[in-house]
Amino acid sequence: MTAINEIVKKKPGYTLHIVQTDKYKTNSLVLKMKAPLDPETVTLRGLLPHVMQSSTKTYQSTTELRSHLDELYGANFFVDLGKKGEYHVVSMSVEIANEKFLKDSEPLLQKGIEFLADVLQNPHVENNEFDKKTVEKEKRNQKVRIQAVYDDKMRYANSRLVEEMCKGERFALHVNGVSEEVESTTAKSLYEYYQKVMAEDQFDLYVIGDVDVKEVESLCDRLLQLNERTPQQVDASLVKQKENENVVKEKQDVKQGKLNMGYRTHTQYGDDDYFALQVFNGIFGGFSHSKLFINVREKASLAYYAASRLESHKGLLMVMSGIEFEKYDQAVGIINEQLQAMKDGDFTDGEIDQTKAVIRNQLLETIDTSRGLVEVLYHNAVAHEEIDLKHWLDEIEKTTKEDIVKAANKVELDTIYFLTGMEG
Repeated sequence: MTAINEIVKKKPGYTLHIVQTDKYKTNSLVLKMKAPLDPETVTLRGLLPHVMQSSTKTYQSTTELRSHLDELYGANFFVDLGKKGEYHVVSMSVEIANEKFLKDSEPLLQKGIEFLADVLQNPHVENNEFDKKTVEKEKRNQKVRIQAVYDDKMRYANSRLVEEMCKGERFALHVNGVSEEVESTTAKSLYEYYQKVMAEDQFDLYVIGDVDVKEVESLCDRLLQLNERTPQQVDASLVKQKENENVVKEKQDVKQGKLNMGYRTHTQYGDDDYFALQVFNGIFGGFSHSKLFINVREKASLAYYAASRLESHKGLLMVMSGIEFEKYDQAVGIINEQLQAMKDGDFTDGEIDQTKAVIRNQLLETIDTSRGLVEVLYHNAVAHEEIDLKHWLDEIEKTTKEDIVKAANKVELDTIYFLTGMEG
């Protein structure tokens, strides 16, 4: 399935993306809502989708709402929050059985779209505020989600690296918001923010499955009534490099050190050298055959884990490793050596070929699920690009050693964050 037949239709207030495929037994409806990360609204936005998924005017309790989903042959509904570059993205997903495979000819696709439209357009609101009980319950859950990052030291170290590296930039904000601000959120302030979202967010609706394109379009035209808007764009120009790298060490009662290193790649999704950067990352630290894994973890036995990943829409590369406290200098030294080796072209054609094969397999595996397929397609909606899967795979295949070395030489260390233990 290297050709994805994505039909894109501009509608009042949103963009409809239909992918007609007989690969899945279910139909997936995924609504993506994108707005700039903003310190004023980040906590409200972290709470909003969870309140919206708890109840609507039609289904006034979570029990009622979930019972309705059970009646739709056990349809799944969930919300999620993420960051794409300087943007805060809310996802609402409905996965529902395809009526073609059922004895009853119940119009499940229609009911799925009706349900999603109900959650979006018909929230549980009285007197211009959300249902107070729901808001209070979800505020408690929001605090738990924020605390969970602190408790998971791998996630915490990564979050702290981003905070230190991107101080003063939108990307430093956490998707769930700020714990201290949760309490001051009211049912009224949340509803006011909901109205802003409905008026200003960039909405993209993905409908994926064995569906009839005309039917999907006419259902959406009838059920989704949104106002035209001009979504806010952020100047995503790459940030100026620091004079010297920033080193932050933090002590906590932890048994294992977390060494995270952040780099500016000066390359983003849509740039000509983006594909070379993907191959660079694969050889450097993205996979189990990469330099970080073999040299830091296996040969030197310095780390419990060592890997790197890219933030494609922000132009960042993150290295994450778990080490013993006293191995800090040695680990930083050997990670730096691996990056220098990449810049010097100290890698083989075999490593390039292996990495290209793994990237290809990973991408094809990702689109094996409808959720993964949406994530791949959504890159274009975020970056306002039109890069299809075939182009992706062709560009990865065409990448030369020179291209990889060139991309590597743009990568600069920005911040080192080390979470260490109390002793010593």
